[in-house]
Amino acid sequence: MPARRVRLARFGLLATAFAVSACGLVYELALITLGAYLVGNTAKQASIVLAVMVFAMGLGALAAKPLRRWPALAFAAVELALALLGGFSVMLLYAAFSWTDLYSLPLVVVAGAIGLLIGAEIPLLMELLQRIREQAAGAAVADLNAADYLGGLIGGLAFPFVLLPFFGQIQGALLVGAVNAVAGVVLVWILFRDDLPKAAKQLLALVAGLTAVLLVAAFVYTDRFETAARQALYAAPIVYSEDSQYQQIVMTESASPFGERDLRLYLNGDLQFSSVDEYRYHEALVHPAMHGPHENVLVLGGGDGLAVREILRYPDVETVTLVDLDGAVTDLAQTFDDLVALNGNAMNDPKVNVVNADAFTWLREQTGTWDTIIVDMPDPDATETAKLYSIEFYGLATAHLNETGRMVVQAGSPYFAPKTFWTIASTLEAAGYATSPYWVSVPSFGDWGYQLVQADGDAPALGLDTSVGPFQSLTPELIEAAQVFPPDRARMDMEPSTLMHPVILDRVESEWNNY
Repeated sequence: MPARRVRLARFGLLATAFAVSACGLVYELALITLGAYLVGNTAKQASIVLAVMVFAMGLGALAAKPLRRWPALAFAAVELALALLGGFSVMLLYAAFSWTDLYSLPLVVVAGAIGLLIGAEIPLLMELLQRIREQAAGAAVADLNAADYLGGLIGGLAFPFVLLPFFGQIQGALLVGAVNAVAGVVLVWILFRDDLPKAAKQLLALVAGLTAVLLVAAFVYTDRFETAARQALYAAPIVYSEDSQYQQIVMTESASPFGERDLRLYLNGDLQFSSVDEYRYHEALVHPAMHGPHENVLVLGGGDGLAVREILRYPDVETVTLVDLDGAVTDLAQTFDDLVALNGNAMNDPKVNVVNADAFTWLREQTGTWDTIIVDMPDPDATETAKLYSIEFYGLATAHLNETGRMVVQAGSPYFAPKTFWTIASTLEAAGYATSPYWVSVPSFGDWGYQLVQADGDAPALGLDTSVGPFQSLTPELIEAAQVFPPDRARMDMEPSTLMHPVILDRVESEWNNY
């Protein structure tokens, strides 16, 4: 083979190694992200996927040894199998989650199968590289590893910045599957077709054609599949859905036989509110904290605007700063008619300043202080939210609370998750506060609790400013009673949660998995 043709052939093979490596890393990231969306606990999902795939890649490398007798055909077969399995992986796992009670077992199976195929790639590519031109093993390994690692870099960047925001998880995986198929078939067809028997060529063309048809058909029908799978997770009809950069957003709406409408918001499948009783949650969250100075109020989380609605009932409130990570949620609260009606158009009030940022990072960058801080964060069932229930986070908040200010934290259910509830109390205390815990009944959630603190470190007295009433669920007597916990849910001494040791993550998972 002429030297120029050898150089072109080697370049093509290394470019193929680059492409398939990028595809492999995208599959890993897609499975990790899907697990975080569906079941939370990003660290655990990442550990399962990576451990299973790396182990399977080792087995795949060993399994490829007998295939070195037919490296071109074997490589094409591996890439077509990866195109189908990797391309359909997100769709298959989402279907398993939506229509069955299974997820973890299919995840392990799919991750293992993909890992086996990825592990077989490098040994086969090494054999093909040596058939183009023999060279020292060390040099060949260096060339392939360079292409492999560079491909991993591109795949790792392409997933969060291109595939996820522009195509979503399902279509993004299907597109990457198509890249796998094209890379494998084109390499073999251009460089090694003379090594294939006629029957093998015909079979390769047939399988490649069927793979293309399946990937294209799945890509076209993704929206219908996703709508059906998503609806299977919710009892009520879905009226809005979006996969944002950070989470899956779903709104459902139903009506009772008596005509009462029930609008519900779900983030990653977790209920955030029901319009039937959300006022119970938000009145209890906001008004005890506002029983003190409240001219300037900071809301961390609460992107639906329902807490802001309650804050704006106080005529002497001058500014409300709301910090929520996901701009898709705050946009929904400002533009989706049913939600705007429910929050009283609070998010468009001129007193309200909406900031889309990570609350932890944002607090570190601020110098101002507020009279009242309302922490209305999602439950700490994922790595990203666990840090918002840490000593470090509450310490940051302390620096931004006025000397006479108050802060309230939604703290989950003292009945269903008492260890979590009292862990939040001990974490606040470790940050320098004495807490005043209380709870109310919210039928959609069950018994739900809060932790109220004030800047001077003393436990604040709970009160209620009845001048901004009437309230739908609160009275001074109820607030007094809300501080009493039954003997079976009495105070528990729990280890506080920190950034480096987020014990609250395991407590949430262990307690809520029982229900």
